[in-house]
Order: sequence, then C-alpha cells, then structure tokens
Amino acid sequence: MNEHRSETQDQAGPPTTRSGQAPAENAAPAETDAKLAELEDRWLRAVAELDNLRKRIARDAERIRAEERSKVAAGWLPVLDNLELALSHAVGGDGGGDPVLEGVRAVRDQAVTLLGKLGYPRHDETGVPFDPARHEAVTTVGREDVDPGTVVEVLRPGYGDGERQLRPAVVAVAKKVE
Repeated sequence: MNEHRSETQDQAGPPTTRSGQAPAENAAPAETDAKLAELEDRWLRAVAELDNLRKRIARDAERIRAEERSKVAAGWLPVLDNLELALSHAVGGDGGGDPVLEGVRAVRDQAVTLLGKLGYPRHDETGVPFDPARHEAVTTVGREDVDPGTVVEVLRPGYGDGERQLRPAVVAVAKKVE
C-alpha cells in the first residue's frame, strides 16, 4: 500500500494554487525580478507622492494662516483709526494728563505694536519721497522748503510692506510752488 501512495504523489506533480498556476517559487527568476522591480517602483512613487502631498498641505496651511492673519489685522484697522481720531479730538490735542486720554493712547500704542509683531509695521513717516507702492496721495501742497514729491503730511497711516500690505498710507505730497 505504501508503494501506491508514492505513485499517486508522483503523478500529482507539484502543488498548484487556486488559479492552477505553480507558486512563485517555481516562476522564472526573470519574472520574479521584474515583478519585484515593478513593486519597488510603485512603492517609491507612492512615497514621493506622499512627500509632495505633505509639502503641499504645509504650504496651503501657511497660506491660509497668512490670509486669516491679514483679515483679522485689517478688521482692526478701523478700530485703530477711531482711537487715533478720538485722540486727535481731545481737548488741547495732548490730553493734558487726563487719565482717560492716557488710557486711550496706551491702547492705541498697544494695537500698533501688536500689528507690527504680526508683520504689519506702521508707516506714518513724513519727509520721505512719495512711493506709490506704500503711499496713496490724496492731495498736493505747494511747498518751497521741501523737494517736490516729498510726503509732507500723513492723513492716515499705512500698515505692512510689499505683498503683506494691509493698506497704503494716505498722504499729502509737496509740489513746486508756482
């Protein structure tokens, strides 16, 4: 009976998979190497795609944060303008030691400092050449004591620089006296 078993096993041949094909051990080495190379290539591409996705998400997140920071800072500009308007209408202009006016001035200064820390420095310089990227001229003033094209008065300060500008400074510019 033992002889019969070995004959049956010999006739059956190598074990097969469900599809009727021999397992990978019996596949040609070239096929195995090709399949391995294909899988390795797919894996490397997937890793590279994941890395690109991470970088894109990081860029998008930073862009969204910058846009939101800009929106919030721009929303505070009217509040800051009103604080400055209140200070300019104070009796005597300087407040004369009035604690309420000193408090309003301190709040205004704190807001200006905060905007600067957020990347939006205040621009209210006079005596500088007019720069259309940083200034919005609303009037000209005939002046002999300064060169034409010089900012002589800041009517509303500007905040930010370059692409991160919330608004330009509204200014009066000197012109040649005729």
